[in-house]
This record gives sequence, C-alpha cells and structure tokens, in this order.
Amino acid sequence: MNGQQSSLNGGTSLKPVVAAKDLRQVYKIGNGFFREPGRLQAVGGVSFTVMPGKTLAVVGESGCGKSTLARMVSLIETPTAGELRLAGTDVVAASQAERKALRRSVQLVFQNPYGSLNPRKKIGAILEAPLEINTELDPGQRMDKARGMLALVGLRPEHYERYPHMFSGGQRQRIAIARALMLNPALLVADEPVSALDVSIQAQVLNLLADLQQELGLAYLFISHDLGVVRYIAHDVLVMYLGHTVEHGEKETIFSRPLHPYTQALLASTPGIVGSGAGLPRTPLKGELPSPLNPPSGCVFSTRCPHAIERCRVERPLLRALDARQVACHLAEQFTQPAALQH
Repeated sequence: MNGQQSSLNGGTSLKPVVAAKDLRQVYKIGNGFFREPGRLQAVGGVSFTVMPGKTLAVVGESGCGKSTLARMVSLIETPTAGELRLAGTDVVAASQAERKALRRSVQLVFQNPYGSLNPRKKIGAILEAPLEINTELDPGQRMDKARGMLALVGLRPEHYERYPHMFSGGQRQRIAIARALMLNPALLVADEPVSALDVSIQAQVLNLLADLQQELGLAYLFISHDLGVVRYIAHDVLVMYLGHTVEHGEKETIFSRPLHPYTQALLASTPGIVGSGAGLPRTPLKGELPSPLNPPSGCVFSTRCPHAIERCRVERPLLRALDARQVACHLAEQFTQPAALQH
C-alpha cells in the first residue's frame, strides 16, 4: 500500500496535493415568484495549498463557509468561480472522465460516525464497496485489502463480519477512516471528524490520523471549530469569517501571535488554549454572525470587532502578507507589538 500511496502523492515531489485560487461559491436563493433570486456568497475568494504529508486546518464559527469549502474540494460541489487543482489537474475545466478519476484521489471523512455507515451492511461489505465500484479487483483481493485496512486503523480481523451497531463511536470513526483510505487517496477532507466523539476518544482518533499521515504521506484538509483539536493536528491554519479568509499561516505563528481580531477572539473563547498571543488583547467573541445575504459593506468582521474604525466599515481589507502570515485587517500592524508597546 505504501508504494501505491507514494505514487499518488508524487513520491518525493513537492507539488501541492490540492491548490485553490480565489475559490468562490455563490448560491441563488428564491425570493418568491415576482422577485429576483437573492445571492448568498458562501465562499468569497479563498486561496490555499496543501502539500503531501501536511494538514491545513480551516477554522471558524458555524456559517463561515468552511463546510462549503470542504464540499468543493471533495468534488461534491463545483465552484462558482476560481481555480481548484487536484494533483495538478484543474477540476473546473476537467472532463467527466477526469473528474471521476480525480474523485478517487480525494475522500471525505464525515462528522457523524453513527450516520455515515450503512446499518444493514457488514463492515467488510462497507469497506469493499469503493473497490467494487472503482476497481477490477476480484472478491478475494477486495477481502484481503479490507482486512488489511482494518488492521491499519487498529481494528481486529473478526470485525470484518460485524455490523456498525456493534461498535462504539470511536470504532465507527476508525471504520469510516478505513473506508476513506480504500482507494489510496492523496487527500483526506475531514469535516469535524471528532466533534461527535467523547473527549477521551477524540485523542485516540487524532493520534490515528497523525500516524496514518506519517506512514502514508497523506494530506489533510481538516475542518473544525475546535482550536484545541486544531493545535494538536494542524501544520497550517486558515481562519474563515463569513466566507472570507481573515488570517492564514503556520499554526505556531497564528497561535503565538494572532493578528486578526477575529482570530484573537476565537482563541480567547477556547478553553485550555494557554499562552497564545502573549501581550495581545483577549476580548471574547460577542454578537452574532451577520446574514451572508446581507454582509457588511466594509470588513466582514466590522460589526463585531472591538477595534473597528470608520475605514473598517466602508473599505474591505485585502488579504496581505504581514509578520510571517497573511491577514485581512486594516489595523493588523498594531497587533505585531506587545500590548505594553502599543499606543
């Protein structure tokens, strides 16, 4: 399996597994028979790359667009605009045959391990289904691969003949991860993969994901609202608010000195995150997310930001390089120095 995985990831190649440029998703919302449909911009121009063996965590509140981003990257939805490349191939411009092949290289791990497995099928049949649809392996070969994958995710051979209801939540998520790996993908899109699990079980699943990444060279797009989980699993962090990237950079850079007020508020609101952003204002997040049907005219965070000035309310800040990351904030420079030195 390792040889197969290396070829999918390009061996020692430094090419991104996935690359997005100005990715957008706009939905038309009906307003009745006699009105023009409204436009809901779920993702408003997001760019990133994920390299083999690395994890990009996408964080933000519910409604920020991170799950829509996951659906575009996993080819469930086609972007309204922008460029999305998987293994160097432009997904938007790809033919139907190319898209079918690309779907094998990216797989989803869903949030709910209780609802993502067919209760009427045995675990062996669940794991073999992707192989039966997408490969020409015979039944014996499919069985061998399924049993090998069970072992890889820490389950026993006898589990092959059991049904999903016979497993705990953590074991079901291991089965879901095994199913996602059956086609030797280069990228796993994990949408809140541990949020439905007990805290004690979360660590076990995160350790499994880390071990699999190291062994197989997998790239992860990890969707989460839990910054404690993100701090453990991620290499890079992309912070989204109302469909836009507000901060993007290496995990330690963002956790040690967040420059966007929204990132600061998320960290301040997360129990157990100690020592992040030393010397910076620690204002918890207040207010509610604006409607994406009627976003603020300037900075999307201006209606909730404790530092907002008039410029923030009328001028949308561009995402720009500052202090070893990208940040979309007119006032970000004032957060590059400890609070004691700020005026």
